[in-house]
Amino acid sequence: MFHRRPYNKDRAQEQLPSAEGSRPESLGADLYEIRPAVPYTSADLDWRNPRSRSSVEMKDPHSRPALADTDAPVAGHTVLFLGFPIWWYRAPTLLNTFLEHYDFTGKTIVLFATSGGSGLGRSAEGLRDSAPGARILDGRMLNGRPDKQELQAWVAGLKL
Repeated sequence: MFHRRPYNKDRAQEQLPSAEGSRPESLGADLYEIRPAVPYTSADLDWRNPRSRSSVEMKDPHSRPALADTDAPVAGHTVLFLGFPIWWYRAPTLLNTFLEHYDFTGKTIVLFATSGGSGLGRSAEGLRDSAPGARILDGRMLNGRPDKQELQAWVAGLKL
């Protein structure tokens, strides 16, 4: 499951479900894009503009942008990989909306992210309250185009 910044060229989120060398459907893995009800424009994502939509959302810890749909295949999984772009050293508030919409009790959520220059920062901390009963793991940054072997090694090292 992932949220992608529009115009993003990183494809790690699309490679991860097949990191074990098979097609996602043969692994029982689902690829699901978390989308806002109102798509972000490039102006919305201008982090230099304090009045841009993303700046306003990230300054308000209670901001919960609406989801485009609510049919994520969460119920049938015990481990979920949750990918997103880093905004202001944390996950976009759209991820809080997503986590608060479903019951993640007893599930493990592994975070992964992309960024132009920062790490995961306080992402896990900012998401934990939105998924009570879930185990949220700091994952790693997956910038660029990690190869299949790199993703396989990372997933295997998680020992899930």
